[in-house]
Amino acid sequence: MRIQRSFKDNSGAGTLYLVPTPIGNLEDMTFRAVEVLKNVDLIAAEDTRNTGLLLKHFGITTRQTSFHEHNAVEKIPVLIDLLVSGQSLAQVSDAGMPSISDPGHDLVQAALAQEVPVVALPGASAGLTALIASGLMPQPHVFYGFLPRKSGQQLAFFEEKKHYPETQIFYESPHRLVATLTNVLSVYGDRQVVVVRELTKLYEEYQRGTVSEAIAYLTEHPAKGECLILVAGYEQSQHKPDELTDQTIIDLVAQAIAQGQKPNAAIKDVAKRHKLNRQVVYKLYHATN
Repeated sequence: MRIQRSFKDNSGAGTLYLVPTPIGNLEDMTFRAVEVLKNVDLIAAEDTRNTGLLLKHFGITTRQTSFHEHNAVEKIPVLIDLLVSGQSLAQVSDAGMPSISDPGHDLVQAALAQEVPVVALPGASAGLTALIASGLMPQPHVFYGFLPRKSGQQLAFFEEKKHYPETQIFYESPHRLVATLTNVLSVYGDRQVVVVRELTKLYEEYQRGTVSEAIAYLTEHPAKGECLILVAGYEQSQHKPDELTDQTIIDLVAQAIAQGQKPNAAIKDVAKRHKLNRQVVYKLYHATN
């Protein structure tokens, strides 16, 4: 067991600071974050051009070095040598908290292995910011970050999580929102969902409703910008996801067809996925089409 006393004597090693940056609105930068970035010896940035604009805005002249998922393997030993020699380093991502969807976690582990103190600064986090204004239960919650891109992998992921009671938070591309929500509807049923886009920016928008309502709205109004999906957790009192209403079954078939499947293939797929009689699904769909 190791005890870190962050601001006591650390035997000559430097400190690794994890510094959050604004997720959109530059006014969300903290005074402490600005001071740390001014006083460290080096800033490890996910994109030096992007961070350079931030540094210029706040009059920070500290030298940067590029540090991202594609160069992390060769960069981490160099950064650790710098820290062990007594210099201090700030790691920043393009937006929000370091170590979330970037290689910061690997750097933290390497620093801890060398008994280099690691100090995190509080600041902007898109997932939590969206959660507390979503109207969904803020706790318990679970943050997953980006979802698998392939539909089959995504469906398998949702199958594992469909009975979790926590509010679930995901990052998603605006171009994949409808397809992802269709998979949510298919596995979770028509739960409450909140789609958030352009958080803290001029066009910030919260779309609150059921999954099917969100799909209908986004089909008519395609999303732009950075997006999050928040899905209500499973409740024992609610219908299980596979206890679908007739209208939901019809909607699932229609959505599969809209994504490129032929009607009979869509009917077969929906019936198989939800353990339904294919003829029942066939009659339901064709009764309204």
